[in-house]
Amino acid sequence: MSAHSLNKLEWFPVTAIPVSNRKETPQMCEPDKIQEVLIPQNIQVLTENSWLVDMGKVITGWFELQLSQLPEGHEVTVTYTDDLTLDPNFTDQGESDIYIASGKTGDIFCNKFNHHAFRYVKITNLPYKPESGQVKAYLIYGDYKPAATFECSDTDLNAIHTMIQYTLKCLTFSGYMVDCPHIERAGYGGDGNASTQVLQTMYDVSPVFLNWLQSWKDVMRKDGSLPYVAPNYITTGGGPYWCSFMVLAPWRTYVNYNDLRFIERYYDTMKRWMEYVEKYTVNGLLERWPDTEYRSWYLGDWLAPAGVDSGNESSIDLVNNCCISECLGTLQKIAAVLGKPEEAKDFAERKATLNRHIHERFYNPEECIYATGSQLDMSYPMLVGAVPASLYKNVQEKMTGLSQTHHNNHIAVGLVGVPVLTEWAIQNKETDFMYAMLKQPDYPGYLHMLNNGATTTWEYWSGERSRVHNCYNGIGSWFYQAVGGIRPDEDHPGYQHFYIEPQIPPGSYLGKDH
Repeated sequence: MSAHSLNKLEWFPVTAIPVSNRKETPQMCEPDKIQEVLIPQNIQVLTENSWLVDMGKVITGWFELQLSQLPEGHEVTVTYTDDLTLDPNFTDQGESDIYIASGKTGDIFCNKFNHHAFRYVKITNLPYKPESGQVKAYLIYGDYKPAATFECSDTDLNAIHTMIQYTLKCLTFSGYMVDCPHIERAGYGGDGNASTQVLQTMYDVSPVFLNWLQSWKDVMRKDGSLPYVAPNYITTGGGPYWCSFMVLAPWRTYVNYNDLRFIERYYDTMKRWMEYVEKYTVNGLLERWPDTEYRSWYLGDWLAPAGVDSGNESSIDLVNNCCISECLGTLQKIAAVLGKPEEAKDFAERKATLNRHIHERFYNPEECIYATGSQLDMSYPMLVGAVPASLYKNVQEKMTGLSQTHHNNHIAVGLVGVPVLTEWAIQNKETDFMYAMLKQPDYPGYLHMLNNGATTTWEYWSGERSRVHNCYNGIGSWFYQAVGGIRPDEDHPGYQHFYIEPQIPPGSYLGKDH
Protein backbone atom coordinates (compact mmCIF):
# COMPACT_ATOMS: atom_id res chain seq x y z
CA MET A 1 0.00 0.00 0.00
CA SER A 2 1.44 3.40 -0.94
CA ALA A 3 2.11 6.27 1.47
CA HIS A 4 -0.47 8.30 -0.48
CA SER A 5 -3.14 5.70 0.30
CA LEU A 6 -2.16 5.59 3.98
CA ASN A 7 -2.63 9.36 4.26
CA LYS A 8 -6.27 8.94 3.23
CA LEU A 9 -7.03 6.59 6.13
CA GLU A 10 -8.98 7.87 9.10
CA TRP A 11 -6.94 7.66 12.31
CA PHE A 12 -8.30 7.49 15.86
CA PRO A 13 -6.78 8.08 19.31
CA VAL A 14 -5.39 5.11 21.19
CA THR A 15 -7.88 3.45 23.54
CA ALA A 16 -6.58 2.42 26.96
CA ILE A 17 -7.88 -0.97 28.16
CA PRO A 18 -7.80 -1.75 31.91
CA VAL A 19 -6.12 -5.08 32.68
CA SER A 20 -6.18 -5.13 36.47
CA ASN A 21 -6.03 -8.46 38.30
CA ARG A 22 -4.38 -10.15 35.35
CA LYS A 23 -1.26 -12.29 35.49
CA GLU A 24 1.05 -12.28 32.49
CA THR A 25 2.71 -15.51 31.41
CA PRO A 26 5.57 -15.54 28.88
CA GLN A 27 5.60 -17.68 25.76
CA MET A 28 8.48 -19.99 26.65
CA CYS A 29 9.05 -21.97 23.48
CA GLU A 30 10.92 -21.86 20.20
CA PRO A 31 9.88 -19.13 17.74
CA ASP A 32 8.18 -19.81 14.44
CA LYS A 33 10.64 -20.02 11.57
CA ILE A 34 10.68 -20.48 7.81
CA GLN A 35 11.54 -24.16 7.42
CA GLU A 36 11.15 -24.74 3.67
CA VAL A 37 10.76 -22.68 0.49
CA LEU A 38 8.44 -24.07 -2.19
CA ILE A 39 8.15 -23.18 -5.86
CA PRO A 40 4.94 -23.81 -7.82
CA GLN A 41 4.38 -27.15 -9.50
CA ASN A 42 1.92 -25.64 -11.96
CA ILE A 43 0.40 -22.28 -12.93
CA GLN A 44 -2.65 -22.29 -15.18
CA VAL A 45 -5.18 -19.79 -16.48
CA LEU A 46 -8.68 -19.87 -14.95
CA THR A 47 -10.32 -16.89 -16.66
CA GLU A 48 -9.02 -13.66 -18.13
CA ASN A 49 -6.58 -12.12 -15.61
CA SER A 50 -7.18 -15.01 -13.18
CA TRP A 51 -4.58 -17.69 -12.42
CA LEU A 52 -4.43 -20.91 -10.41
CA VAL A 53 -1.16 -21.81 -8.68
CA ASP A 54 -0.46 -25.33 -7.36
CA MET A 55 2.34 -25.44 -4.78
CA GLY A 56 2.46 -29.25 -4.88
CA LYS A 57 1.50 -29.91 -1.26
CA VAL A 58 -0.45 -28.31 1.56
CA ILE A 59 1.59 -25.91 3.67
CA THR A 60 1.09 -23.54 6.58
CA GLY A 61 2.88 -20.27 6.02
CA TRP A 62 3.31 -17.35 3.63
CA PHE A 63 2.77 -16.84 -0.07
CA GLU A 64 5.01 -14.46 -2.02
CA LEU A 65 4.28 -12.88 -5.40
CA GLN A 66 6.69 -10.64 -7.32
CA LEU A 67 4.86 -8.19 -9.53
CA SER A 68 5.76 -6.31 -12.67
CA GLN A 69 4.77 -2.66 -12.71
CA LEU A 70 1.06 -2.09 -12.20
CA PRO A 71 -0.82 1.21 -12.01
CA GLU A 72 -0.89 2.81 -8.57
CA GLY A 73 -3.97 1.62 -6.67
CA HIS A 74 -4.47 -1.47 -8.85
CA GLU A 75 -5.84 -4.26 -6.62
CA VAL A 76 -4.76 -7.88 -6.92
CA THR A 77 -6.65 -10.48 -4.86
CA VAL A 78 -4.93 -13.63 -3.64
CA THR A 79 -7.19 -16.41 -2.35
CA TYR A 80 -6.10 -19.67 -0.69
CA THR A 81 -7.47 -23.19 -0.40
CA ASP A 82 -6.25 -26.69 0.48
CA ASP A 83 -8.56 -28.55 -1.92
CA LEU A 84 -10.17 -28.36 -5.37
CA THR A 85 -12.61 -31.27 -4.95
CA LEU A 86 -15.79 -29.22 -4.56
CA ASP A 87 -14.87 -26.77 -7.30
CA PRO A 88 -12.05 -27.63 -9.76
CA ASN A 89 -11.64 -23.91 -10.39
CA PHE A 90 -11.41 -23.09 -6.68
CA THR A 91 -12.95 -24.09 -3.35
CA ASP A 92 -13.30 -20.92 -1.30
CA GLN A 93 -12.32 -21.48 2.35
CA GLY A 94 -12.48 -17.83 3.37
CA GLU A 95 -8.76 -17.07 3.18
CA SER A 96 -7.70 -14.12 1.04
CA ASP A 97 -5.43 -11.08 0.82
CA ILE A 98 -5.76 -7.92 -1.25
CA TYR A 99 -2.62 -6.21 -2.53
CA ILE A 100 -2.80 -2.58 -3.65
CA ALA A 101 0.00 -1.74 -6.11
CA SER A 102 2.35 1.16 -5.47
CA GLY A 103 2.75 2.05 -9.14
CA LYS A 104 6.48 1.35 -8.97
CA THR A 105 8.48 -1.41 -10.58
CA GLY A 106 9.38 -4.51 -8.59
CA ASP A 107 6.63 -4.74 -5.97
CA ILE A 108 6.78 -7.91 -3.85
CA PHE A 109 3.65 -9.02 -2.00
CA CYS A 110 3.99 -11.27 1.07
CA ASN A 111 1.54 -10.87 3.94
CA LYS A 112 3.78 -11.39 6.97
CA PHE A 113 1.10 -10.25 9.40
CA ASN A 114 -0.82 -13.48 8.95
CA HIS A 115 -0.31 -16.99 7.67
CA HIS A 116 -2.49 -19.28 5.61
CA ALA A 117 -2.92 -23.01 5.07
CA PHE A 118 -3.09 -23.87 1.39
CA ARG A 119 -1.93 -25.89 -1.54
CA TYR A 120 -3.70 -23.88 -4.22
CA VAL A 121 -3.68 -20.12 -4.71
CA LYS A 122 -6.00 -18.14 -6.98
CA ILE A 123 -4.65 -14.81 -8.19
CA THR A 124 -7.29 -12.50 -9.68
CA ASN A 125 -7.10 -9.16 -11.49
CA LEU A 126 -3.52 -9.78 -12.54
CA PRO A 127 -3.25 -8.86 -16.25
CA TYR A 128 -0.39 -11.26 -17.05
CA LYS A 129 0.58 -14.83 -16.21
CA PRO A 130 3.09 -14.89 -13.36
CA GLU A 131 6.30 -16.73 -14.12
CA SER A 132 7.31 -19.62 -11.88
CA GLY A 133 10.26 -17.61 -10.57
CA GLN A 134 7.92 -14.85 -9.39
CA VAL A 135 6.00 -17.14 -7.02
CA LYS A 136 7.14 -18.74 -3.75
CA ALA A 137 5.61 -20.23 -0.64
CA TYR A 138 7.23 -20.49 2.77
CA LEU A 139 6.50 -23.39 5.10
CA ILE A 140 6.54 -22.02 8.67
CA TYR A 141 6.32 -23.82 12.00
CA GLY A 142 7.93 -23.74 15.43
CA ASP A 143 11.68 -24.24 15.45
CA TYR A 144 11.53 -27.52 17.37
CA LYS A 145 13.77 -30.42 16.38
CA PRO A 146 12.91 -33.85 14.92
CA ALA A 147 13.35 -36.76 17.31
CA ALA A 148 12.35 -39.90 15.37
CA THR A 149 12.12 -41.37 11.90
CA PHE A 150 10.41 -44.47 10.54
CA GLU A 151 10.93 -46.55 7.43
CA CYS A 152 10.04 -50.15 6.60
CA SER A 153 9.64 -52.39 3.57
CA ASP A 154 5.91 -51.64 3.21
CA THR A 155 5.56 -48.52 1.07
CA ASP A 156 1.95 -47.98 2.18
CA LEU A 157 2.99 -47.74 5.83
CA ASN A 158 5.83 -45.40 4.90
CA ALA A 159 3.44 -43.14 2.99
CA ILE A 160 0.95 -42.99 5.87
CA HIS A 161 3.70 -42.23 8.36
CA THR A 162 5.20 -39.51 6.17
CA MET A 163 1.79 -37.87 5.71
CA ILE A 164 1.18 -37.80 9.47
CA GLN A 165 4.69 -36.57 10.30
CA TYR A 166 4.40 -33.73 7.79
CA THR A 167 0.87 -32.83 8.92
CA LEU A 168 2.08 -32.29 12.48
CA LYS A 169 4.53 -29.66 11.22
CA CYS A 170 1.65 -27.76 9.65
CA LEU A 171 -0.31 -27.81 12.92
CA THR A 172 2.27 -26.94 15.59
CA PHE A 173 3.37 -23.32 15.74
CA SER A 174 3.32 -20.30 18.05
CA GLY A 175 3.64 -22.49 21.12
CA TYR A 176 0.59 -24.71 20.76
CA MET A 177 -1.13 -27.14 18.42
CA VAL A 178 -4.21 -26.35 16.36
CA ASP A 179 -7.04 -28.45 14.98
CA CYS A 180 -6.60 -26.94 11.52
CA PRO A 181 -4.37 -23.98 10.65
CA HIS A 182 -6.90 -22.00 8.62
CA ILE A 183 -10.64 -22.49 9.19
CA GLU A 184 -10.54 -22.44 13.01
CA ARG A 185 -6.87 -22.40 14.04
CA ALA A 186 -7.80 -23.33 17.62
CA GLY A 187 -5.95 -25.24 20.31
CA TYR A 188 -8.60 -27.90 20.94
CA GLY A 189 -7.83 -30.22 23.84
CA GLY A 190 -9.42 -33.22 22.15
CA ASP A 191 -7.22 -32.82 19.09
CA GLY A 192 -4.26 -32.33 21.41
CA ASN A 193 -5.00 -35.53 23.31
CA ALA A 194 -5.42 -37.37 20.03
CA SER A 195 -1.86 -36.63 18.90
CA THR A 196 0.21 -35.85 22.02
CA GLN A 197 1.96 -39.24 22.03
CA VAL A 198 2.83 -39.24 18.33
CA LEU A 199 3.89 -35.57 18.27
CA GLN A 200 6.13 -36.06 21.30
CA THR A 201 7.61 -39.21 19.75
CA MET A 202 8.38 -37.57 16.41
CA TYR A 203 9.59 -34.19 17.70
CA ASP A 204 11.23 -32.52 20.68
CA VAL A 205 8.28 -30.35 21.72
CA SER A 206 8.62 -30.15 25.49
CA PRO A 207 8.75 -26.30 25.41
CA VAL A 208 5.62 -26.24 23.22
CA PHE A 209 3.68 -28.22 25.82
CA LEU A 210 5.01 -26.16 28.71
CA ASN A 211 3.67 -23.09 26.94
CA TRP A 212 0.39 -24.69 25.87
CA LEU A 213 -0.43 -26.21 29.26
CA GLN A 214 0.09 -22.85 30.91
CA SER A 215 -2.55 -21.51 28.51
CA TRP A 216 -4.90 -24.25 29.73
CA LYS A 217 -4.29 -23.32 33.35
CA ASP A 218 -4.87 -19.66 32.49
CA VAL A 219 -8.33 -20.31 31.01
CA MET A 220 -9.67 -22.37 33.92
CA ARG A 221 -12.76 -20.72 35.44
CA LYS A 222 -13.26 -20.04 39.14
CA ASP A 223 -15.55 -23.05 39.53
CA GLY A 224 -12.87 -25.37 38.13
CA SER A 225 -14.47 -25.80 34.73
CA LEU A 226 -12.45 -25.71 31.53
CA PRO A 227 -13.29 -24.68 27.98
CA TYR A 228 -12.56 -27.02 25.09
CA VAL A 229 -9.87 -24.77 23.63
CA ALA A 230 -6.80 -22.98 24.94
CA PRO A 231 -5.85 -20.27 24.24
CA ASN A 232 -9.59 -19.67 24.58
CA TYR A 233 -11.27 -17.04 22.43
CA ILE A 234 -14.48 -18.53 21.00
CA THR A 235 -17.37 -20.73 22.06
CA THR A 236 -16.42 -24.20 20.89
CA GLY A 237 -17.73 -27.76 20.91
CA GLY A 238 -16.22 -30.77 22.61
CA GLY A 239 -16.68 -32.84 25.75
CA PRO A 240 -14.80 -34.20 28.78
CA TYR A 241 -12.13 -35.75 26.56
CA TRP A 242 -11.26 -32.22 25.39
CA CYS A 243 -10.92 -30.88 28.95
CA SER A 244 -8.95 -33.94 30.05
CA PHE A 245 -5.99 -32.59 28.11
CA MET A 246 -5.19 -30.76 31.36
CA VAL A 247 -4.69 -34.14 33.06
CA LEU A 248 -3.39 -36.43 30.33
CA ALA A 249 -0.93 -34.16 28.52
CA PRO A 250 1.23 -33.27 31.57
CA TRP A 251 1.67 -36.94 32.42
CA ARG A 252 2.52 -37.97 28.87
CA THR A 253 4.99 -35.11 28.59
CA TYR A 254 6.64 -36.12 31.85
CA VAL A 255 6.93 -39.73 30.67
CA ASN A 256 8.33 -38.80 27.26
CA TYR A 257 10.78 -36.10 28.37
CA ASN A 258 11.41 -36.75 32.10
CA ASP A 259 10.44 -33.17 32.92
CA LEU A 260 8.93 -33.15 36.41
CA ARG A 261 7.69 -29.56 36.05
CA PHE A 262 4.67 -30.67 34.07
CA ILE A 263 3.12 -32.73 36.84
CA GLU A 264 4.37 -30.52 39.68
CA ARG A 265 2.97 -27.28 38.24
CA TYR A 266 -0.40 -28.55 37.13
CA TYR A 267 -1.32 -31.19 39.68
CA ASP A 268 -3.53 -28.82 41.69
CA THR A 269 -5.18 -27.61 38.48
CA MET A 270 -5.95 -31.20 37.53
CA LYS A 271 -7.55 -31.84 40.90
CA ARG A 272 -9.67 -28.70 40.62
CA TRP A 273 -11.06 -29.90 37.32
CA MET A 274 -11.82 -33.33 38.80
CA GLU A 275 -13.77 -31.57 41.56
CA TYR A 276 -15.82 -29.90 38.84
CA VAL A 277 -16.45 -33.33 37.27
CA GLU A 278 -17.72 -34.57 40.63
CA LYS A 279 -20.45 -31.90 40.58
CA TYR A 280 -22.01 -33.61 37.58
CA THR A 281 -21.49 -37.19 38.72
CA VAL A 282 -24.79 -38.89 39.55
CA ASN A 283 -25.01 -42.41 41.00
CA GLY A 284 -21.32 -42.88 40.34
CA LEU A 285 -21.30 -41.83 36.66
CA LEU A 286 -20.61 -38.50 34.96
CA GLU A 287 -23.66 -37.02 33.26
CA ARG A 288 -23.92 -34.15 30.80
CA TRP A 289 -22.76 -30.85 32.20
CA PRO A 290 -24.35 -27.55 31.14
CA ASP A 291 -23.31 -25.47 28.16
CA THR A 292 -21.70 -22.12 28.95
CA GLU A 293 -20.81 -18.94 27.12
CA TYR A 294 -17.40 -20.47 26.30
CA ARG A 295 -18.37 -24.11 25.78
CA SER A 296 -21.13 -25.94 23.89
CA TRP A 297 -22.01 -29.47 22.75
CA TYR A 298 -21.22 -32.62 24.71
CA LEU A 299 -19.42 -35.16 22.57
CA GLY A 300 -18.12 -38.66 22.97
CA ASP A 301 -16.25 -39.57 19.79
CA TRP A 302 -16.14 -37.02 16.99
CA LEU A 303 -16.13 -37.45 13.21
CA ALA A 304 -16.31 -41.22 13.10
CA PRO A 305 -17.04 -42.56 9.60
CA ALA A 306 -20.51 -43.12 8.20
CA GLY A 307 -22.34 -46.05 9.76
CA VAL A 308 -20.91 -45.52 13.25
CA ASP A 309 -23.44 -44.11 15.74
CA SER A 310 -21.01 -42.03 17.79
CA GLY A 311 -23.82 -39.59 18.62
CA ASN A 312 -25.75 -42.27 20.47
CA GLU A 313 -26.35 -41.15 24.07
CA SER A 314 -25.12 -44.41 25.56
CA SER A 315 -21.92 -44.22 23.52
CA ILE A 316 -21.34 -40.60 24.57
CA ASP A 317 -21.84 -41.41 28.26
CA LEU A 318 -19.67 -44.53 28.06
CA VAL A 319 -16.80 -42.76 26.29
CA ASN A 320 -16.85 -39.83 28.72
CA ASN A 321 -16.89 -42.04 31.82
CA CYS A 322 -14.03 -44.10 30.40
CA CYS A 323 -12.19 -40.81 29.89
CA ILE A 324 -12.69 -39.94 33.56
CA SER A 325 -11.47 -43.43 34.51
CA GLU A 326 -8.34 -42.81 32.45
CA CYS A 327 -7.86 -39.45 34.22
CA LEU A 328 -8.22 -41.06 37.66
CA GLY A 329 -5.65 -43.71 36.73
CA THR A 330 -3.31 -41.00 35.48
CA LEU A 331 -3.74 -38.96 38.66
CA GLN A 332 -2.98 -42.06 40.71
CA LYS A 333 0.38 -42.35 38.94
CA ILE A 334 1.09 -38.62 39.23
CA ALA A 335 0.34 -38.61 42.96
CA ALA A 336 2.67 -41.55 43.45
CA VAL A 337 5.53 -39.82 41.62
CA LEU A 338 4.96 -36.64 43.65
CA GLY A 339 5.20 -38.58 46.92
CA LYS A 340 1.51 -38.42 47.85
CA PRO A 341 0.63 -42.08 48.59
CA GLU A 342 -2.69 -41.36 50.31
CA GLU A 343 -3.93 -39.32 47.35
CA ALA A 344 -2.71 -42.03 44.97
CA LYS A 345 -4.69 -44.60 46.95
CA ASP A 346 -7.80 -42.41 46.83
CA PHE A 347 -7.57 -42.01 43.05
CA ALA A 348 -7.09 -45.77 42.63
CA GLU A 349 -10.19 -46.51 44.74
CA ARG A 350 -12.26 -43.96 42.82
CA LYS A 351 -11.16 -45.46 39.52
CA ALA A 352 -12.07 -48.98 40.64
CA THR A 353 -15.52 -47.80 41.76
CA LEU A 354 -16.11 -45.93 38.50
CA ASN A 355 -15.05 -48.95 36.47
CA ARG A 356 -17.62 -51.11 38.26
CA HIS A 357 -20.33 -48.57 37.44
CA ILE A 358 -19.21 -48.43 33.80
CA HIS A 359 -19.49 -52.19 33.45
CA GLU A 360 -22.85 -52.39 35.23
CA ARG A 361 -24.42 -49.57 33.20
CA PHE A 362 -23.09 -50.16 29.71
CA TYR A 363 -22.38 -53.88 29.31
CA ASN A 364 -24.94 -55.96 27.42
CA PRO A 365 -24.28 -59.61 28.38
CA GLU A 366 -26.60 -61.02 25.72
CA GLU A 367 -24.60 -59.43 22.90
CA CYS A 368 -21.26 -59.21 24.73
CA ILE A 369 -20.92 -55.53 23.82
CA TYR A 370 -20.59 -52.20 25.59
CA ALA A 371 -23.02 -49.44 24.57
CA THR A 372 -23.30 -49.55 20.75
CA GLY A 373 -20.56 -52.13 20.24
CA SER A 374 -18.45 -49.72 18.18
CA GLN A 375 -14.68 -50.07 18.08
CA LEU A 376 -14.36 -47.22 20.59
CA ASP A 377 -17.20 -48.43 22.84
CA MET A 378 -15.44 -51.79 23.09
CA SER A 379 -11.77 -50.79 23.22
CA TYR A 380 -12.03 -47.93 25.74
CA PRO A 381 -13.55 -50.05 28.57
CA MET A 382 -10.85 -52.64 27.95
CA LEU A 383 -8.12 -50.01 27.94
CA VAL A 384 -9.15 -48.44 31.27
CA GLY A 385 -9.76 -51.76 33.02
CA ALA A 386 -13.56 -51.63 33.23
CA VAL A 387 -13.97 -55.07 31.62
CA PRO A 388 -13.74 -57.91 34.16
CA ALA A 389 -10.86 -60.30 33.51
CA SER A 390 -13.30 -63.17 33.02
CA LEU A 391 -14.96 -61.36 30.10
CA TYR A 392 -11.95 -59.66 28.52
CA LYS A 393 -11.15 -62.30 25.90
CA ASN A 394 -14.80 -62.54 24.82
CA VAL A 395 -15.09 -58.75 24.48
CA GLN A 396 -11.82 -58.59 22.57
CA GLU A 397 -12.90 -61.29 20.12
CA LYS A 398 -16.32 -59.71 19.74
CA MET A 399 -14.80 -56.36 18.81
CA THR A 400 -12.38 -57.75 16.25
CA GLY A 401 -15.14 -59.94 14.83
CA LEU A 402 -17.52 -56.98 14.46
CA SER A 403 -14.75 -55.00 12.77
CA GLN A 404 -14.49 -57.72 10.17
CA THR A 405 -18.19 -58.38 9.61
CA HIS A 406 -19.64 -54.89 10.07
CA HIS A 407 -16.81 -52.73 8.77
CA ASN A 408 -14.98 -55.07 6.40
CA ASN A 409 -11.72 -54.59 8.31
CA HIS A 410 -11.88 -50.79 8.05
CA ILE A 411 -11.15 -48.33 10.80
CA ALA A 412 -14.45 -47.20 12.35
CA VAL A 413 -13.56 -44.49 14.86
CA GLY A 414 -13.06 -40.73 14.94
CA LEU A 415 -10.90 -38.21 16.76
CA VAL A 416 -11.21 -39.81 20.22
CA GLY A 417 -11.29 -43.37 18.96
CA VAL A 418 -8.10 -43.31 16.86
CA PRO A 419 -5.63 -42.85 19.76
CA VAL A 420 -7.67 -45.08 22.12
CA LEU A 421 -7.89 -47.90 19.58
CA THR A 422 -4.21 -47.47 18.73
CA GLU A 423 -3.08 -47.69 22.36
CA TRP A 424 -5.35 -50.67 22.99
CA ALA A 425 -3.99 -52.49 19.93
CA ILE A 426 -0.38 -51.85 20.98
CA GLN A 427 -0.99 -53.11 24.51
CA ASN A 428 -2.85 -56.20 23.29
CA LYS A 429 -0.47 -56.91 20.41
CA GLU A 430 -3.37 -56.79 17.93
CA THR A 431 -0.97 -56.32 15.04
CA ASP A 432 -2.99 -58.00 12.29
CA PHE A 433 -6.07 -56.06 13.36
CA MET A 434 -4.35 -52.68 12.91
CA TYR A 435 -2.35 -53.68 9.84
CA ALA A 436 -5.48 -54.86 8.02
CA MET A 437 -7.19 -51.50 8.66
CA LEU A 438 -4.17 -49.50 7.54
CA LYS A 439 -3.96 -51.46 4.28
CA GLN A 440 -7.53 -50.73 3.14
CA PRO A 441 -7.37 -48.57 -0.02
CA ASP A 442 -10.90 -47.19 0.14
CA TYR A 443 -13.11 -45.18 2.49
CA PRO A 444 -12.59 -44.83 5.39
CA GLY A 445 -8.84 -45.00 5.74
CA TYR A 446 -5.48 -43.33 5.39
CA LEU A 447 -4.73 -44.88 2.01
CA HIS A 448 -8.07 -43.50 0.82
CA MET A 449 -6.71 -40.04 1.65
CA LEU A 450 -3.44 -40.70 -0.16
CA ASN A 451 -5.20 -42.24 -3.15
CA ASN A 452 -7.18 -39.01 -3.46
CA GLY A 453 -4.14 -36.74 -3.53
CA ALA A 454 -3.71 -36.01 0.17
CA THR A 455 -0.40 -34.63 1.38
CA THR A 456 -1.78 -33.99 4.88
CA THR A 457 -4.46 -35.79 6.91
CA TRP A 458 -8.08 -34.67 6.67
CA GLU A 459 -10.72 -33.43 9.09
CA TYR A 460 -13.34 -35.92 7.85
CA TRP A 461 -12.63 -39.42 6.58
CA SER A 462 -14.62 -38.33 3.50
CA GLY A 463 -12.48 -35.25 2.88
CA GLU A 464 -15.04 -32.58 3.74
CA ARG A 465 -14.06 -29.09 4.92
CA SER A 466 -10.39 -29.11 5.93
CA ARG A 467 -7.74 -31.27 4.26
CA VAL A 468 -5.07 -30.43 6.81
CA HIS A 469 -6.26 -31.37 10.28
CA ASN A 470 -5.38 -32.97 13.62
CA CYS A 471 -8.30 -35.39 13.76
CA TYR A 472 -6.74 -38.75 12.88
CA ASN A 473 -3.02 -38.44 13.56
CA GLY A 474 -3.01 -40.50 16.77
CA ILE A 475 -2.37 -43.66 14.75
CA GLY A 476 1.22 -42.48 14.31
CA SER A 477 2.44 -43.96 17.59
CA TRP A 478 1.64 -47.45 16.23
CA PHE A 479 4.57 -47.23 13.81
CA TYR A 480 7.04 -46.72 16.63
CA GLN A 481 5.54 -48.71 19.49
CA ALA A 482 4.16 -51.66 17.52
CA VAL A 483 6.20 -52.09 14.33
CA GLY A 484 9.33 -50.51 15.78
CA GLY A 485 8.52 -52.08 19.12
CA ILE A 486 9.93 -49.16 21.15
CA ARG A 487 7.72 -48.44 24.14
CA PRO A 488 8.52 -46.06 27.01
CA ASP A 489 8.78 -47.30 30.58
CA GLU A 490 6.71 -45.00 32.80
CA ASP A 491 8.81 -45.92 35.82
CA HIS A 492 11.91 -44.55 34.06
CA PRO A 493 10.70 -41.48 32.13
CA GLY A 494 12.55 -39.86 29.27
CA TYR A 495 13.45 -43.27 27.80
CA GLN A 496 16.06 -43.87 30.50
CA HIS A 497 14.73 -47.41 30.25
CA PHE A 498 12.38 -48.65 27.54
CA TYR A 499 10.98 -51.84 26.05
CA ILE A 500 11.86 -53.21 22.63
CA GLU A 501 9.31 -55.71 21.34
CA PRO A 502 8.48 -55.35 17.63
CA GLN A 503 5.03 -56.48 16.53
CA ILE A 504 5.33 -57.62 12.92
CA PRO A 505 2.12 -58.79 11.19
CA PRO A 506 2.54 -62.50 10.27
CA GLY A 507 2.30 -63.12 6.54
CA SER A 508 2.37 -59.41 5.68
CA TYR A 509 4.64 -57.79 3.13
CA LEU A 510 6.36 -56.25 6.11
CA GLY A 511 6.83 -59.63 7.76
CA LYS A 512 8.23 -61.31 4.64
CA ASP A 513 11.10 -58.87 4.37
CA HIS A 514 11.92 -58.72 8.08
